[in-house]
Amino acid sequence: MFPPVRKAVFPAAGLGTRFLPATKAVPKEMLSLVDKPLIQYGVEECVAAGLLHSIIVTSRGKTTIEDHFDQSFELEQVLARRDKKELLAVARSVAKLTQISYVRQAEALGLGHAVLCARELVGPEPFAVVLSDDVIDSVAPCVGQLAAVHAKYGASVIALMEVPRDQISSYGSVDADEVEPGLFKIKSLVEKPKPEEAPSNLAIIGRYVLTPEIFDSLTKITPGAGGEIQLTDGMRHLLGTQPIYGLKFEGRRFDAGDKQGFLRATVEFGLKHPALGESFRGYLKGLSL
Repeated sequence: MFPPVRKAVFPAAGLGTRFLPATKAVPKEMLSLVDKPLIQYGVEECVAAGLLHSIIVTSRGKTTIEDHFDQSFELEQVLARRDKKELLAVARSVAKLTQISYVRQAEALGLGHAVLCARELVGPEPFAVVLSDDVIDSVAPCVGQLAAVHAKYGASVIALMEVPRDQISSYGSVDADEVEPGLFKIKSLVEKPKPEEAPSNLAIIGRYVLTPEIFDSLTKITPGAGGEIQLTDGMRHLLGTQPIYGLKFEGRRFDAGDKQGFLRATVEFGLKHPALGESFRGYLKGLSL
């Protein structure tokens, strides 16, 4: 038996410059997708997968993330006084989602560095990494799909998705051998390769299950431009001592870190919303496009 995946790390210290001016005062992770902030979708995914503890890596100006997942006594008192029972239940449910801890990334030194900041809170056990930019709509939680592979092989697992070859330069890419339908054993990883140099069109998506040895690898790699420590470089180093697998997950991924991707996610999740979907669909059908 391999240790279960119980914790998830959410790197959330970035500046969100692609969404300026909205992110000048509001963290990118708190941008609302229909009626929930982006990061809540990721936390709920982890809860649905059975993970018990979310660790959010923040920075200066991100206190609204902490406030969101905390109790709001004033709001709850107002809702209770007005007998808004359904809204009160919604407000209270956010604070009760899961155990959440926070750690600061004082300087933006790369995704690998953000993960390394969570080392003491993670401890010597496997853990998930969730990038809130990637919102994944699936029946089985994507993190849970990766955790199931880890439970079988005891190794790190990354989420993969096929993309058109001319788009691979926007992602990390892998060279890998398929060992089971949809499951690949990774031979190498390349960060944002040119299309003609990419080892495949299998792109790395923002979901990972990593063994604790990744922390040692992240301390041993040479930082890149700007002193940044990249997670891909750490995983490449880890490959020298243990296997890493990649899973073509079941579900649809939306790049909510991109304005157009965010708009697409808004439409798709709006159509799926139990209270808004039907009327929203009617509105879209009535547009003169």
